[in-house]
Amino acid sequence: MNDGTFYGGGGGFLAGGSPFGSGSGSPGGGQRRGAAAQSLRPTTIKQLLNATQMHSEADWTINDIEVGQVSVVAQVISVQVQTTNCQYVLDDGTGQLQARKWVEADNENEEEKTGGIIENTYVRVLGNLKFFNNRKQINATHILPVKDPHEAQFHILEAATVTIALEKGLPRPGEQKPAVANGHANSSAYTAQSHTGAMNSQFAHLPELQRRIVEFIMSQPAKEEGVHVGAIARAVGGQAHAISEALDRLMDEGHVFTTIDDSHFKVSI
Repeated sequence: MNDGTFYGGGGGFLAGGSPFGSGSGSPGGGQRRGAAAQSLRPTTIKQLLNATQMHSEADWTINDIEVGQVSVVAQVISVQVQTTNCQYVLDDGTGQLQARKWVEADNENEEEKTGGIIENTYVRVLGNLKFFNNRKQINATHILPVKDPHEAQFHILEAATVTIALEKGLPRPGEQKPAVANGHANSSAYTAQSHTGAMNSQFAHLPELQRRIVEFIMSQPAKEEGVHVGAIARAVGGQAHAISEALDRLMDEGHVFTTIDDSHFKVSI
């Protein structure tokens, strides 16, 4: 389950570069920089084990896309309590990885140090990928017990969905086709944010780029976190700075707002 309380705050998107485009400012393709590296991304352990960095001070990347804060849902294989940190070996079915959470050295209560996390239970871990003692590990900021038995499966699907969206973008408006079962279209499949006709007239006065941004967000399946800026950029095309300015203007006028971080947007309806 995604608890918005623990989603890392995204940096101002486009600060220091485009989070969804190449160095030339063209959205799509190449490394995503800025807000993409500051946002919280659901991942599998295998993705983290395959992550790379150009040098020891560089940002980690997964398939050439920068990754900052990550979340993993996995089973705790072992717990090791030390004076200044607790170490957890995690296994999510795709691989094993150690997570380390720093604690106050003068706290001698072992249960407080571990947060009550024990072996053979499932946890959600949030943090950053680090290289320590010649191996990768998660430098954890939160380790939360998983109470819903479906959360591990949901997380795997979420990680796959986010990866596809970041690498290929979401379907463009007009490309979404209803699922067909027994010769009949399934009206519930891939349902876009509704009221399209009324909304089109509501936003008809907007400049073309702003209108296209709004229409694209509205065309996507309704999700609590909204639509990622990278998907918006790949759908509408154009220069990164122009999309940034258009989103800023839409927010100033109250047409869109950010959700879990500064990289996800929803339409104010």
